[in-house]
Amino acid sequence: MSRAMNIAYGSVAVGLAVLAIKALAWWLTGSVALLSDALESIVNVATALAALIALRIAAQPADADHPYGHHKAEYFSAVLEGVLIVVAAILILREAWNAWENPRVISEPWLGLGINLTASVLNAIWCWVLLRAGRELRSPALAADGRHLLTDVVSSVGVTAGVVLAVLTGWWWLDPALAALVALNILWSGWQVVRGSVGGLMDEAAPEDEIEQMRALISANAEGAVEAHDLRSRRAGRALFVEFHLVVPGEMSVDAAHEICDRIEAALHGAFEGSRVTIHVEPEHKAKHSGIVVL
Repeated sequence: MSRAMNIAYGSVAVGLAVLAIKALAWWLTGSVALLSDALESIVNVATALAALIALRIAAQPADADHPYGHHKAEYFSAVLEGVLIVVAAILILREAWNAWENPRVISEPWLGLGINLTASVLNAIWCWVLLRAGRELRSPALAADGRHLLTDVVSSVGVTAGVVLAVLTGWWWLDPALAALVALNILWSGWQVVRGSVGGLMDEAAPEDEIEQMRALISANAEGAVEAHDLRSRRAGRALFVEFHLVVPGEMSVDAAHEICDRIEAALHGAFEGSRVTIHVEPEHKAKHSGIVVL
């Protein structure tokens, strides 16, 4: 969690730096496309702050009121990011419409584009850091921040290419048209962020490949048991909750059944960091004979 927090603080710092650079590029050029790029950076700062707050809440240990922990706070952060992205898109569309009705010549285009490109390179580097950390730490907040930043990088590249074309051809209507495309692009990004977070809030099951790995680990480490069935899983941030029923011979002692459970739990904990395993032990005469066969 300390690493995730450090990255979240870094996101705020990088977001502020990129915002300042892009605002300078817009101020020099007056380009509404570059303004849209700067407005999106405001969202980047806001979402970085939201991710930081969510990570601080998610790091709190389980308590009497939240016995399963506070991990889902990260999903709320991702949903908030999606909402902020939509707000930014609306603001950009409004500016694009105003510029479409009153097109204007872009001043100091090459200097402005060079400054804006510097911000895009900085964003691209930090986007790679966020996406990698989001995967390694299983952090929805960092992953959502990284995906949004990736959209920002793609938008910036498109804006730069379009403004270059507008300057070379004199087609100044391209400037507001590009701003509108940026707005539509980040609307799509917002939808992707919200959709991924809703799955976590709705206790979506772990991916199929992870479920198959769980089945294999249970089968290989449950020697002495008969079978396992009713395997269920859900993710909440970095935590993975796994529960199933383990069928053992009716005459088996509680101590022996507990030893099998310990063995399975150790295998699952080793494969899935942050997993919480709950096993319900049943006597053999209640077996369904339709679950995981013990090897």
